[in-house]
Amino acid sequence: MNIFTEKIAKQLSLPEKSVDNTLALLDEGCTIPFISRYRKERTGGLNEVQIAQIANLNEKFKEMAKRKETIISTITEQGKMTDELKKRIDNCWEATELEDIYLPFKPKRRTRAAVAREQGLEPLATILLMQRENDPEQAAHRFVKGDVKDAAAALKGAQDIIAEMVSEDERSRNLVRQSFRRDAMIVSKVVKAKKDDNEAAKYSDYFDWSEPLRRCSSHRLLAMRRGESEGFLRVGIKTDDESCIQRLKREFVKGYGKCQSLVSEAVEDGYKRLLEPSIETEFAAISKEKADDEAIEVFTGNLRQLLLDAPLGQKRVMGIDPGFRTGCKVVCLDAQGNLLHHEAIFPHPPVNHLMQATMHVMKMLEDYRIEAIAIGNGTASRETKVFVTDTLATLRKQNDSLQIQVFTVSEDGASVYSASKTARDEFPDEDVTVRGAVSIGRRLMDPLAELVKIDPKSIGVGQYQHDVDQGKLKKSLDQTVESCVNTVGVNLNTASQHLLMYVSGLGITLAGNIVEYRKEHGPFTSRAQIKKVPRLGPAAFEQCAGFLRIPNAKNPLDNSAVHPESYHIVEQMAKDQQCTVKELIEKKELRERIDIKRYVNQDVGIPTLKDIMNELEKPGRDPREHIEAFEFDPNVKEVDDLVEGMILPGIVTNITNFGAFVDIGVHQDGLVHISQLASKFVKDPNDVVHLHQHVKVKVIDVDRKRNRISLSMRF
Repeated sequence: MNIFTEKIAKQLSLPEKSVDNTLALLDEGCTIPFISRYRKERTGGLNEVQIAQIANLNEKFKEMAKRKETIISTITEQGKMTDELKKRIDNCWEATELEDIYLPFKPKRRTRAAVAREQGLEPLATILLMQRENDPEQAAHRFVKGDVKDAAAALKGAQDIIAEMVSEDERSRNLVRQSFRRDAMIVSKVVKAKKDDNEAAKYSDYFDWSEPLRRCSSHRLLAMRRGESEGFLRVGIKTDDESCIQRLKREFVKGYGKCQSLVSEAVEDGYKRLLEPSIETEFAAISKEKADDEAIEVFTGNLRQLLLDAPLGQKRVMGIDPGFRTGCKVVCLDAQGNLLHHEAIFPHPPVNHLMQATMHVMKMLEDYRIEAIAIGNGTASRETKVFVTDTLATLRKQNDSLQIQVFTVSEDGASVYSASKTARDEFPDEDVTVRGAVSIGRRLMDPLAELVKIDPKSIGVGQYQHDVDQGKLKKSLDQTVESCVNTVGVNLNTASQHLLMYVSGLGITLAGNIVEYRKEHGPFTSRAQIKKVPRLGPAAFEQCAGFLRIPNAKNPLDNSAVHPESYHIVEQMAKDQQCTVKELIEKKELRERIDIKRYVNQDVGIPTLKDIMNELEKPGRDPREHIEAFEFDPNVKEVDDLVEGMILPGIVTNITNFGAFVDIGVHQDGLVHISQLASKFVKDPNDVVHLHQHVKVKVIDVDRKRNRISLSMRF
């Protein structure tokens, strides 16, 4: 059993056997999607979130174990290790408690207390703490020597030692922590010299702000911390200092007298100079970490929704990156997303070549047999959509059977992609404008396949993503992308290297090798064929095979989520029904005769068999929804067109823990505050809305000065 199994199982309230088996699978190099999908018998059916939690806690405990080794080594080298202390460290698995134990032994810079100890004043500090001397000044005379010029200096040095002892005492630290947990206030003030700075205006809500720290939401805390880092705000966390000092004095001061007065002064100094700043820093870090975790959770939730957005599928698409002065960049793509043609048209002011643009678009639609049009949602988007719609209307007069749908597609991150190495490698002879238009067209066909090429932080669905822990954010986002890619599955014969690299067990090198093999040998005809790819061994094949799809393969299971290790089960089912695997997939009545209990063995249980049966019902099905076209209100194009009380169609563009942002077609998203999302109480906006959802909203306020639009879905 893994040494951390019991701790992880207890913390996550999961069965020890499930946790231990999961840790064993992770140690074997299995990925989270693979474990979740194909090892349900061993994990007891744990989902990806639970497996990720187990993996994260395991890493946390491993790091703590290394930290404990360092602490034990340091204390032992100082000659201060005892059996009792060693036992306490061994049994401690709380980071804060562990650091408290270590604090008195931790090597420090040369503090006032350290100087006093060097001067031989520690015995005097002990005398004062005993609080039995009637005349501490007389006792201090015995320590006047060297740099200690008089009794007052000796007493001051002893007080410095006591102050540090108080600040490092576990009881003291826990007492102050208790006060911070209960009473701490986060306080934000504007830096006076920056109050009238135009840039500071966005933080005006926090120029004079305070609230209980425990109630401070992640977005407010991150906003304050950003204002602080930019030099506009001063942010602090404060508690009831007087109450803390009095409680500490009750712990350390016994009775009344001169010694007691000196100890009392030392306790107060220790709190104000050392202990309070230390605990404030600790709580600042804890609250920031909590806010980071909440923001990352919001970001990953939005990213998952975006990556799993409805695809149009393999259609011939025209992609348009709209613009006024520079024109609209138009590309024509085949059903696999390959670039066939590109040109610029100028239907809008100041050029106004409307007739020429119309003729060119008509010709492209016919020449490349376009089935759908994707228009970026940036500058000139609505005007371009009107132009395209008018052009299609003209064509329909000539051919009333013409069926070409028009979609507005998010441009977020397209400019980042177009300037990236990935885009340069794909289109070395094209400029950034063409690459951007291609990305827009491909996003309509398959958002997941295109968005994996872009740094998730550039996609525009986060909340203070540049302010949170970047390492933790990257890990979480990478896990989300990997999960989405493997949830959908990947067409082995069309997927790019960037898409393949997120498939369970592959990575960038093997993904590149697959693409190169495909170029050299042509399309794959079976999953087994990928074993011939250089450096793709049995372990990698086991991890990736179930997530790869080969449409029209000789073996229909190669286009399903049934893992090759289970093919023999399906083949036996077909044999028992006296039919082929293909017939078993096609005929429901054959599948209904199967008693899956007959196929249970020591390696395969009911969970896997149920998954197999579900997959046979709809092999290779895409779990994503079907795409729908959308139209803004044609009478509302600018913020000045908005009137309170208007009911407008909109698209959800971003979700935060305080509400949802909705595009209503005026170049500025409006906010539906969480309190305005529904007539009932809403704890999580994701319970009510999802990204790119088409909604109806009511305009409740327009702040033109701050360019803010308040919307409601309660009407």
